[in-house]
Amino acid sequence: MNLNVGTNGLAGLKVMVIDDSKTIRRTAETLLKKEGCDVLTAVDGFEALAKISDQKPSIIFVDIMMPRLDGYQTCALIKNNPQFRATPVIMLSSKDGLFDKARGRIVGAEQYLTKPFTRDELLGAIHRHVSTV
Repeated sequence: MNLNVGTNGLAGLKVMVIDDSKTIRRTAETLLKKEGCDVLTAVDGFEALAKISDQKPSIIFVDIMMPRLDGYQTCALIKNNPQFRATPVIMLSSKDGLFDKARGRIVGAEQYLTKPFTRDELLGAIHRHVSTV
């Protein structure tokens, strides 16, 4: 798998990043925009669900620990919607526990990345789960 895609290697790919941390959102957005992605961000699951419905991202990165609607609940809601069931959801967490990973799988997440994530981990997840890349 070649992660050194050149400029605009992922041009126009819609990626959603849901995290209550402004730093994480900004970091992911900067990394992904450099690769040509169209990045959508949300601070929590409620804000994200409305944007997902309107924008239809190709892949969604969601933090587990968020106020109001956590990452597991958000992922379950996305996966329970027939229109978005096939959209890959990648869980983000500062915890690297087996239980957390298992719970992510149960609600339908495709992958689990531990924060802080690297550029290659983000891009690797996109390449692994988005068939048009």
